[in-house]
Amino acid sequence: MERNVETFIGCDAEFEEASIVLFGAPFDSTTSFRPGARFGSAAIRHESFGLETYSPYQDRDLADAAVFDSGDLELCFGSPEMALEAIEARAGEIFRAGKLPLLIGGEHLVTLGSVRAAVRHFPSLHIIHFDAHADLRHDY
Repeated sequence: MERNVETFIGCDAEFEEASIVLFGAPFDSTTSFRPGARFGSAAIRHESFGLETYSPYQDRDLADAAVFDSGDLELCFGSPEMALEAIEARAGEIFRAGKLPLLIGGEHLVTLGSVRAAVRHFPSLHIIHFDAHADLRHDY
């Protein structure tokens, strides 16, 4: 894998030495409200340069983590199935390399592709997902 040009918080680890591999899934074809989540991964990377990497609460520095930013996937707008397949394939590749995938997206749907890969790698995986938006109300 090649390093992305604009990386998250300036992550500069090589793929081989990284324990975490970040990738973006710029997709928002099934969003029910405003589109634009597809720009999220680029915006997160761009704004991450202003973040403080040290956490006094954890007494840890993100700069100490070996993170490789592999860039954004090229996803087919309008085809959720193809997007999910590409996300699952990338996350699976990362798991098979013995590394932890870190996905930034996109709309909520992109999570499904990485979860599918995680379940293949960890068959007994269980997930508890809390999510509350106005779309869960009877009226809004």
